[in-house]
Amino acid sequence: MATGVVPGVRDTGRQVFPLAALQQLQTRPAADLTVLGASEVAVLRSDAPAKVEEPDREWIGFGAGLDEAQLLASLSGWWRCDPARVAAGGVLPVTVAGFVVAVLTGLTEWEADGTVGTAGRYRFTKARLAGYLSDLTAPVNAADPADPQDARLAGLLLGTRLASVSGGPIAYVTTSPTTGTADQPTATEGE
Repeated sequence: MATGVVPGVRDTGRQVFPLAALQQLQTRPAADLTVLGASEVAVLRSDAPAKVEEPDREWIGFGAGLDEAQLLASLSGWWRCDPARVAAGGVLPVTVAGFVVAVLTGLTEWEADGTVGTAGRYRFTKARLAGYLSDLTAPVNAADPADPQDARLAGLLLGTRLASVSGGPIAYVTTSPTTGTADQPTATEGE
């Protein structure tokens, strides 16, 4: 509710989630990950936007009220993850409450935060915002990606359901239908 991605939500006084929106979300299809061409894909499980004081971004998290530059900065890093494993999937779906609300591509380069060991945090320096939603009940890409492959990936993923489980913000989901069903892909813990 705090992401602003569902119109008509009232959060002053008694919180109200519109019945029509709930009914629309119940019919959302599961993401078809088999078309991605990778054995697994990382998923960024995001929360509502929170203000931060960092030199390269003002926000972390996803919010419909953030502009494209703010979203890209807030979603492209400092995550505890295996960056090569994230990059191998070729795409990073961003979910809120199990729904894909944004899609990042261009994950081929990253930098570490300087933490020693495998528990470091990474930022994807060439990440592109292939797409994002401002309204989950009417999923239309609010971005206008220049790369046709980015547009295709965003079109396949935005607004779909994508279940993932992790102890942190990054989960790894298998794309093979033999290890998970279309409704419940198999996920492993984040790094």
